[in-house]
Amino acid sequence: MATIQNSQIFPQPNPTFKTHFRTVITVCQKQQKPQNKKPFEEKKLASVDYNKGTHKVTVKINGFRKSDLPKHQKLRVQSDRFQKDWAISEVVEKIMKLNPWDDDIEGLLNCWVGRFARKNFPNIIKEITQMGSIEHSIQVFNWMKNQKNYCARSDIYNMMIRLHARHNRVDQARGLFFEMQKWRCQPNVETYNALISAHGRAGQWRWAKNIMEDMLRAAIPPNRSTYNNLINACGSSGNWREALKVCKEMTENGVGPDLVTHNIVLSAYKNGEQYAKALSYFELMKGTKVRPDTTTLNIVIHCLVKLGEYEKAVEIFNSMRGKRAECNPDIVTFTTIMHMYSVSGQIKNCEAAFNTMIAEGLKPNIVSYNTLVGAYASHGMAQEALSVVDEMKNNGIRPDVVSYTSLLNAYGRSEQPERAMETFERMKRNNLKPNLVSYNVLIDAYGSNGLLDKAVQVLREMEHDGLQPNVVTISTLLAASGRCSQKVNIDYILTAAKMRGIELNTVAYNSALGSYLNVGEYEKAFALYRSMRKKKVMPDSVTYNVLISGCCRMSNYSEALEFLDEMIDLKIPLTKEVCSSAICAYTKQGQFTKAESMFSMMKMEGFHPDVIAYTTMLNAYSVGENWEKAFAVFQEMELNDVHPDAIACSALMRSFNRGCQPDKVLLVADFMRERNIPFTEAVLFELVSASSILRDWRMITDIITIMEASLPYVSVGTLNQLLHSIGKSGKTETMIKFFYKVVTSGAEVNLATYSVLLKNLLAAGNWRKYVEVLEWMEDGGIQPASNMYEDILFFAQHSAGTENAAVIKQRLGSLRKKSGHETANELLLR
Repeated sequence: MATIQNSQIFPQPNPTFKTHFRTVITVCQKQQKPQNKKPFEEKKLASVDYNKGTHKVTVKINGFRKSDLPKHQKLRVQSDRFQKDWAISEVVEKIMKLNPWDDDIEGLLNCWVGRFARKNFPNIIKEITQMGSIEHSIQVFNWMKNQKNYCARSDIYNMMIRLHARHNRVDQARGLFFEMQKWRCQPNVETYNALISAHGRAGQWRWAKNIMEDMLRAAIPPNRSTYNNLINACGSSGNWREALKVCKEMTENGVGPDLVTHNIVLSAYKNGEQYAKALSYFELMKGTKVRPDTTTLNIVIHCLVKLGEYEKAVEIFNSMRGKRAECNPDIVTFTTIMHMYSVSGQIKNCEAAFNTMIAEGLKPNIVSYNTLVGAYASHGMAQEALSVVDEMKNNGIRPDVVSYTSLLNAYGRSEQPERAMETFERMKRNNLKPNLVSYNVLIDAYGSNGLLDKAVQVLREMEHDGLQPNVVTISTLLAASGRCSQKVNIDYILTAAKMRGIELNTVAYNSALGSYLNVGEYEKAFALYRSMRKKKVMPDSVTYNVLISGCCRMSNYSEALEFLDEMIDLKIPLTKEVCSSAICAYTKQGQFTKAESMFSMMKMEGFHPDVIAYTTMLNAYSVGENWEKAFAVFQEMELNDVHPDAIACSALMRSFNRGCQPDKVLLVADFMRERNIPFTEAVLFELVSASSILRDWRMITDIITIMEASLPYVSVGTLNQLLHSIGKSGKTETMIKFFYKVVTSGAEVNLATYSVLLKNLLAAGNWRKYVEVLEWMEDGGIQPASNMYEDILFFAQHSAGTENAAVIKQRLGSLRKKSGHETANELLLR
């Protein structure tokens, strides 16, 4: 049988056909190869506006275009004029211009040719999530899932979970986590990291720990980012101990900490108010090879400011601004320094830091502006605070609730409560809902200016708006009641707090105690203090300062010292105010040694006594008639750059007068003239006493000239002292002229004033004016004392002569008939 060759069954192709076939295949392959060689390469485009002095950098991504599609899809869209060949960045730009609730985003995406390329999906969702608009992202993500060529991918879900975390949508992020598993898309380490971060942002650190345990059960090893996210979840909730435990587990599992880890631990200490521990950790961190960055130093500066170590904070800040500094200050650094200057009362330095920040090319954010507004507000500088708010608006930053609340505080402190209410109404017109702090500041604005009724109206409006008052509200109202001296309202406010279930804290009790003591309700104040201790609310130095100073005002010095002993037993640190009150109490009790000991202890404790403490000690030495020590204390004030005021000078004058050193009183007066210290009534009283002892009538004449403008406000005691000094010099005419001026000015005169006049007139033998003054008294409705008649009758019998004695008796008889008093008649018959 013949053999059949393979070539007969499968004939060999023609060489010409083979060449043509290869050519067709090559052409098809060339046509299928994408023309866009780098479709997802990022291209940066920059634009500069020379008029405004701004520049803008944008990133463009092409993605797969129409030319990159397979032939059958390309033919499908070529005949449709509604199909647009946009780049990915163009699609994102068009989507962001649409309203996610009203506009048809899906319709726009259905017109995009690039939807047929599945590889475009991760990049478009990445671009939109980076924009931060969660509503646009959700719309695009839902559209993607409805496409036939969509394939669930972990990176897309990870981006969406991270976006929900940024917007604190924890439940939605967790829902995406379960949804991706339904699509058989296995979570990876980045998925768990994103979910842990989401719960950490929401403060749900226990959930974050549970998620990590699920991750370990799924046999997915955590990386450094996982631990950092978990540490941050614990630390941001203030649970620094748990954060340290996770950090320890991280090290034990062979994952070494990096700079981010150290910053998170420092932040955990900061959020937990463990500022000293944060600084200790920073010192340990210096021993490692990890170099701090700007975030690290920002946390350190914040902790130093909270601990009051301002010099060290400024030192680090200045080192960051050095030419060779590795870490340059940013907005957070400058804002922290501004806050430091604000709380320390250095407004000029706060303003200088703000201007320096702008000069160094940093654009202030709303936190920086609010810090400056708050600094001005704390000192009642309302006009400056308002100008900063206006500057915010001009720079395109919309003031928030914090901005307006600070402005409210500024108007309240500058005694402009009506302007505060106008600002409050403007805040509501700008669609900003006032919070509890805003209402409390407005209540304080009215209460601190004596408008308690309006403060209560604001409280009622607050409750009507659905905000319940807190203990700060109650404290503010209690302090306002004390300033307005309204006893009933203090009881009413305490009752209202009890009815609303508001438990008073130490600050609220201090406000109530101070209010009761201001209105003289000492028994209620002490009863409230006993209730405070019974409820185990721990008193502080302010509590005891209020009680001790209150006891001193009611001259109950022994009880004041008992409170001082109780304060020391509780190991509550003393303050300058408490020490000053204690010195006063010791002085009034005659315990000058203990007063000196307390003053010495103040200086040893580093309190740096102020003018009040020095004045208290001057009064102590004045009572003890020890002018040498009083003068030494006054000199110490000068050496320590503590400027004495009129009260301190009058205390020193008093000690000189009591120590029989009237010439030194005049030297103090010269010192006051050099320093432009005003002469108060107490100073004038001591000057009159010293001039009277020295018989310096010229000084007395000068004092009369000084006092003429303010006679209606001078006390009766000072006027009597001055009249006595003039009369003692024998210048009865000057005394009577000055008395005329006193009566004409409307100043108060009493029986003692007339007694001074009569004694000096009788000593000068001017019996006619004596009788005339008695007539003035009768005309003024002031009944002369019996000794006044006895003195003139004794003078008539022994010194006036027979003829003058008869005239005196006749005039006294006429005075008796005119007055109708029996006292004069009895004296004449004697």
